[in-house]
Amino acid sequence: MIRIRHAIASTVVAVCLVSGTAFAADSLYKRVGGYDALAAVTDDFIGKLATDKDFSRFFVGFSEDSKKRIRQNVVDLFCQATGGPCFYVGRDLKVAHAGLGITKAEWDKSVMLFTDTLNKFKVPEQEQKDLAAIVIPLEKDIVEKP
Repeated sequence: MIRIRHAIASTVVAVCLVSGTAFAADSLYKRVGGYDALAAVTDDFIGKLATDKDFSRFFVGFSEDSKKRIRQNVVDLFCQATGGPCFYVGRDLKVAHAGLGITKAEWDKSVMLFTDTLNKFKVPEQEQKDLAAIVIPLEKDIVEKP
């Protein structure tokens, strides 16, 4: 479970830094399309990670129920961090990724895959920059090896 959390959270999944953002009409949550848009982005991104040879090891051994729970945690993380009405109840990202040995190269590739997903869904440039501002600082909690 910890392995899949890495894959998901590094996307994303990464969004908890802005968890105190208030829900507002012009919040990033609203600008990216709300809950359904965040869920679609999460599903696509997790699919990319799970099928990529460099990340597939993080998705081995999970029941379907565990995968659904992890996916929901990622959606809630993004939702809360972008100013939406959700509440993230997952573990701290540093704890969730401890011991996985995630490298800087894996992190960089996951960010590239996340960007590919955002482009696929035609997320505007400013919103991509705002999401990056949330995700990029999480590198320190996820990457363990240079």
